[in-house]
Amino acid sequence: MKKYLTEFIGVFFLVLTAVLTAQQPGIAPMAPWALAGIYMVMVYAGGGISGGHYNPALTLVALMNRKISRADALYYLMAQLIAALLAASIGVFLHECGGGTAIVSRIQEQGLCVVMAEFLGTFAFTYALMQVAFAPSAEGSVQHGLTAAIALMAMSYTFGRLSGGIFNPALGFGAGVAGMIAWEDLWVYIVGPCMGAAAGATVYQLLQAKEDDY
Repeated sequence: MKKYLTEFIGVFFLVLTAVLTAQQPGIAPMAPWALAGIYMVMVYAGGGISGGHYNPALTLVALMNRKISRADALYYLMAQLIAALLAASIGVFLHECGGGTAIVSRIQEQGLCVVMAEFLGTFAFTYALMQVAFAPSAEGSVQHGLTAAIALMAMSYTFGRLSGGIFNPALGFGAGVAGMIAWEDLWVYIVGPCMGAAAGATVYQLLQAKEDDY
């Protein structure tokens, strides 16, 4: 239960931060910094308990690498999605309480371009994260928190104009609940990140394989 609660808390604050920063014109350009910061903090805070996924795509990677069981992966996903739903709802309420204007919905006219952006961003994020988090010297540590935060921020600025720089199906779901993206566009934030994470995990496994394995 502690693992699932940790994932819930991490995703909750990640989505809440996204909703409340991305919808404020004055600070929206700094949203990647805020997201990277809260992600790093939550990894350091809960990484030793749950692994600090806070992202269904990373839970998929952990499952592929046999770091968690199928049952845990399912419960992680449930906790992540429930947290995203609750955080998005509260985020919209607080946005309106603060006198914010109506939520601006992102319209995706080039679905393939968005999928590619989400794929590449998640690939880079996952690849960098795994090289640090799954290294033998990192066993039991959360030193990957800083690496993950920097990679997330860099990819957000790189691909933000194209896709919004989400790289996280739970965050995409939360954005849909908040009205920041149209529901019919949600698929790109599931397909792109999951494919990117799976590809990053596959490349990591190939690089870590012993020469005798070929």
